[in-house]
Amino acid sequence: MKKFFNTLLKRGPVAAVASAFGHDAHAATPLPTMTTEDTPIPTPATEAAAAPAPAEAPAAPVEPSLAEQLAELQAKHVEVSDAYLRAKAETENIRRRSEEELAKARKFAVEAFAESLLPVKDSLEAAIANPNAPVDKVLEGVQATLRQLASALERNKVVEVAPPAGTKFDPHQHQAISMVPAEQDPNTVVMVLQKGYLIAERVLRPALVTVAAPK
Repeated sequence: MKKFFNTLLKRGPVAAVASAFGHDAHAATPLPTMTTEDTPIPTPATEAAAAPAPAEAPAAPVEPSLAEQLAELQAKHVEVSDAYLRAKAETENIRRRSEEELAKARKFAVEAFAESLLPVKDSLEAAIANPNAPVDKVLEGVQATLRQLASALERNKVVEVAPPAGTKFDPHQHQAISMVPAEQDPNTVVMVLQKGYLIAERVLRPALVTVAAPK
């Protein structure tokens, strides 16, 4: 018996127990064992891998290269230069047209004024052609000619400046020849020595007047 147990002990404790109870240690069904591969232990690396990936940030705008910026500036320069040249040409055309129209207006104005004076010349020539006409007829012809001249001046915007006595002296339209004692207010027109004329509200010739002296 002692020799039998020694033989079992040499085969191992598990085999000895199995043999003692009539079981073969090598034929026994192995029990399932738990390994670390069945239940993985979480680590910071695995937790980071399992965590949801953060949303990608929007890509930063791509700055244009220096060559692209230079090309853009050159294109703008060409555009501005072209606009400037067009504006300059248009301004020059407007100036030239204005000068031409002004020259034409002056030419036509002179022509119109000269045309309005032709009847006056005709009347004077007719009066000279009849030197033996009676005085009353000559006077009548002169008065008619004067009316023609006044009408021609009026059509060309030539207006008389003949202030009545007592009118306040206007240095823009009147020219004082002398200051005389008068019963009227000082610095007022006493007498018109020569009529003045305005053309288109511009003084063509001031009226020559005498002015009341201060009292």
